[in-house]
Amino acid sequence: MLGWGFFDGAASSVDIVITVADPSTYDDALREIHLAQASSALPGPDYYTVLSWVHQIMRPATYVEIGIRHGDSLRAALPETKCVGIDPEPTVEGPLPPDTRVFAMTSDIFFQSYDLAEVLGVKNFSLAFVDGLHLFEQALLDFIHLERFAARQSIIMIHDSLPLDRTTSDRVRTTHFYSGDVWKLALCLKARRKDLRLTTIRTGPTGLCLISRLDPDSDVLVRSFDELVAEYVALDFRDYQSRSQQMPDTVENSFAAVQSCTAGLLHDT
Repeated sequence: MLGWGFFDGAASSVDIVITVADPSTYDDALREIHLAQASSALPGPDYYTVLSWVHQIMRPATYVEIGIRHGDSLRAALPETKCVGIDPEPTVEGPLPPDTRVFAMTSDIFFQSYDLAEVLGVKNFSLAFVDGLHLFEQALLDFIHLERFAARQSIIMIHDSLPLDRTTSDRVRTTHFYSGDVWKLALCLKARRKDLRLTTIRTGPTGLCLISRLDPDSDVLVRSFDELVAEYVALDFRDYQSRSQQMPDTVENSFAAVQSCTAGLLHDT
């Protein structure tokens, strides 16, 4: 169980419960099947490549990543970008971008303990990536915390917005290949935050949603947090299938498409 979600010192009444099956029971053969299915459903470059494209296109001055794991996605950042990585148990393999600071803690504890603006040395971040705990309510909480430090020209990227199937998008992890129910965040934001712009890139293995027109003064999600958790946690993969028209628009994962998508997201912000 994680700690409480904090909003300016006030605690939410929602606890985040993590249920994980014994990893030793995961089926190795099934992982290969899932990877093949994902490659067929979302062909082309994977999300690491797309992340690199976004960094090349935006050339962000500052970058925040929640859930760095081995550091592979964090290494997409450019040498001149000031980076902050947040992960309770980072297992970094290889060098990170030169101006990088890693905080080995949960995102909840980080935002309770630190002022992101002070850590970055500027009021707003340029680009952020949420790929932490793969549960809707935590992804929502991470988005809320990040938006407080966003500018109109900032973009937040959400991983795992195009789930593969019921098992790999379940709230209880039982497989190597796993996206959890983070896809619900894209559905939720499109429905509840009409002021935002959202576009999902069809990149493997499970999609990448880019969000712009962020508003650090918005309290819509904070005020309705418990309500949103109750509503969206109850959904499952069948709801994803039946509500495809309610999800953000998607674009292919070519450099030209990502460049056009990014320009569109930042236009008139």
